[in-house]
Amino acid sequence: MPDPDARWLATVMHAAFYLLLGASLARFLLRHPGGERVPWIIALSVVLAVLYALPPLTAFLQAKRSAPHSPGYPSGYSPGLVPPGARPNPRRLTWLALVVGVWLVLVILAPSFAWCAVPLFFTGLRTLPPRPALVLVAVLTGCVIASQLRLAGRYDPDSLLAPPAVSAIATAVFAHMRRQAVRQRELIDDLIRTRRELAATERREGTLAERQRISMEIHDTLAQGLSSQQMLLQAADRVWDTDPAKARAHVRTAESITELGLTEARRFVHDLAPADLADGGGLDEALRTLAARTAQDTGLTVRFHSEGTPAPLPDRTQSALLRIAQGALANVTEHADATTAALTLTHLDDQVVLDIADDGRGFTPTDQPPASDRRGHGLPAIRARVRQLGGTLTIESAPGEGTVLSVATPLSPQQTPPSPQETS
Repeated sequence: MPDPDARWLATVMHAAFYLLLGASLARFLLRHPGGERVPWIIALSVVLAVLYALPPLTAFLQAKRSAPHSPGYPSGYSPGLVPPGARPNPRRLTWLALVVGVWLVLVILAPSFAWCAVPLFFTGLRTLPPRPALVLVAVLTGCVIASQLRLAGRYDPDSLLAPPAVSAIATAVFAHMRRQAVRQRELIDDLIRTRRELAATERREGTLAERQRISMEIHDTLAQGLSSQQMLLQAADRVWDTDPAKARAHVRTAESITELGLTEARRFVHDLAPADLADGGGLDEALRTLAARTAQDTGLTVRFHSEGTPAPLPDRTQSALLRIAQGALANVTEHADATTAALTLTHLDDQVVLDIADDGRGFTPTDQPPASDRRGHGLPAIRARVRQLGGTLTIESAPGEGTVLSVATPLSPQQTPPSPQETS
């Protein structure tokens, strides 16, 4: 994409060159009407004007052919000669030599053409590398000084000092613009690189977050169901010969767990809400159903109690709290060696609190995970869900004294929640 500032500067320089060339030719014709040098001056002026117009005209036609339907200037066209820092090709160097040569002949024949050198300063600075460009500017400046002294016919400090001052200003302005252009390109490159790195980081974080979500869903649904089925089938196997009726009851219970697991798996694949929330009974009813099913499947006495006036909760909050309750009860069943557990859902004005308590063996909350849970999916999954809700997690437990896990989440979860506050 061409630089709009460079295109604007090149357009101004081209216009200034032709204005100075026309003014110099008019001045010469007014001061030397009918002179023998007039035809040569006119011819050389025309040649210089045509030569100077060749590169931008060629670039315009090439860009126009590549974008024939673009109105005005094509998008790829820039009337500048070459981008700053670009390596000049031999054809462009030949063109520059011809332009400077014709201009020198004109200055020798008519010193009034000397000030056409100012646009040529920029032409040389844009076409050549820095050192050759400075040499060319110095040569052009010397020619301007000589022509002005010749035109004055005497020593004139203004003719001696003005050209170097003008060339110094032009060179300094162009050098500053070139440095600014380089810095701008570097900043743009850094911005593009940073955006690419940020996009890659976001993709990685999204992948990790999705992996974590999938692992939590599998742990809280399919893995727990398979664990319950395993215990029921093992129990059925132990009493298969002595108590067939009880064995068949265990098998039927395992079958019902399998059916529920299939339902959860299908909903998980379609990214739907948990099956216990599908009937529209709300979180209270889903937790009550979870408590009854856990008691039936495991023999653990599980009670559910709701306090306060239920308020509408976002689907995301209901799903997360139900999964937290499932994970906590799974930990109680597998590791706590408890006989009773209690689920309490408290509805407050600005938040909802879920408490899961048991009378099991307890543990030291600083142990992550408890010594009996070497897989370490239960508590980490609960913490991750609480973090997603922007809530707080409190674990109160001690060896031999049972465990109380409390989750408090705001009624309106944050879109980008902070890390959950956790106390023990």
